[in-house]
Amino acid sequence: MGKIRVAALGSEEEKALHQKQKVRRDEKKARESASRSDHKVHIPGMKGGQRVKAIGTDEAEIEKLAKLAEEVEKDQAEGFKIEDLSQEAEKKEESASRRTKKARARIRSQRYKEAVIKIDHNKQYPVSDALSLLRQISLTRFDGSIELHINTIEKGLRGSVKLPYGSGKKVKITIADGSTIDKLLEKIEKGKIDFDILIAHPQVMGKLARVAKFLGPRGLMPNPKNGTISTEPEKVAGKFKGGEINWKTESDFPIIHQVIGKLSFKDNMLLDNFKALIKSINPIKIKNITLKSTMSPGIKVQIS
Repeated sequence: MGKIRVAALGSEEEKALHQKQKVRRDEKKARESASRSDHKVHIPGMKGGQRVKAIGTDEAEIEKLAKLAEEVEKDQAEGFKIEDLSQEAEKKEESASRRTKKARARIRSQRYKEAVIKIDHNKQYPVSDALSLLRQISLTRFDGSIELHINTIEKGLRGSVKLPYGSGKKVKITIADGSTIDKLLEKIEKGKIDFDILIAHPQVMGKLARVAKFLGPRGLMPNPKNGTISTEPEKVAGKFKGGEINWKTESDFPIIHQVIGKLSFKDNMLLDNFKALIKSINPIKIKNITLKSTMSPGIKVQIS
């Protein structure tokens, strides 16, 4: 294959190429019209009757015209390649433009900007001060959740803790045992999962393996590590209803996200829940803590 000439759309090189093509086409037409003879020759690149052209009897003239036709064909092909490359470049530029628009920072509301100004982002607040400040910068008109976002020193941490005042969230618990397993499996296989925690008797774990592909990605598969497999599932369910929660780091990052209450909780209730969770994780495994409520800016909190 010949070399591919690449020219930017609208460049001087492209204009010169098109001008050269025009000159060659004009020369070809002039030579053909000047020739009036019964001799015929096939010009490469032409199809059917188009290939038969009346020309002069001069052998050199015939060869020259055939060569000229080949060059014109070649230049036309290069012109198409340039056009294709130009269109491809335009598409890439348009795609990059769309990605840039998506990557633009979200525009925050005026209320959010006013809330951010109230926070000293270079400071780690004592938790009691952070809770007081959090109420001042809360943006919701409903009873938002109080969240902790904790960076740990490693991944794979998990555990459970009973929050003294609960998380404020109503937890839906389902028990899988000999009397409920068949109906539960049928329900799960149809995609109907209406519970937050599934507690299973060890005898039914073999049957639950059938629906592991539905429960696993949602973190609902019973597991002895989080206490959701027990010979006394009703007793375990009572613990979770009483405020016990499971916490763990993300699968790919050493981060724990956990709700510790609602804005309607009193400060002492939130403080006790905070202390219980931090103790369960172990302060020496924590790098930093951010406290926030639903839709509010985050506040850096002292670990101890």
